[in-house]
Amino acid sequence: MGKKVVIVWGSWLTYRLGVLAITEAIAADPTSIRVADDLYSVTELGRDLGVSARTIRLYEAKGLISPCRAGNNRVYTNRDRSRMILILRGKRLGFTLREIKEYLDLYAVDPTHAKQLRLLLKSVASRIQRLEEQRIALDQTLDELREVEAQAQAALANLGVPV
Repeated sequence: MGKKVVIVWGSWLTYRLGVLAITEAIAADPTSIRVADDLYSVTELGRDLGVSARTIRLYEAKGLISPCRAGNNRVYTNRDRSRMILILRGKRLGFTLREIKEYLDLYAVDPTHAKQLRLLLKSVASRIQRLEEQRIALDQTLDELREVEAQAQAALANLGVPV
């Protein structure tokens, strides 16, 4: 199977590939042609989403996104952009890349998305429980620190030293 070729009319990609490269690709594998309107370079996608190109390449290496290639250039579609938005949201909510990948992989498997939604509910419940436990631990730590602070202030006051 040959490389996938993306033809974007009136964009930088059309000029980067050049007519000769497109012609050679079509001759090698006529089924590899896809016409698209909304494509992004790694720089454009990173700028749109507020992440570095390195971050995008990491998610590609982990199998979370799989951009097309135009020669040596990565070309990201709206699907890749949508997946990146979900990945970034998952990371912001504290999910691991493994959990996010599992969730994204179910999207293509189940057209009703029922499995995906069940997994999401299970993951969210687990994350909420972990955060609640962390909140309790954090509240206990804050209470102890406030007690230590009050004791230190009282000790300074007993010594006649201003706080």
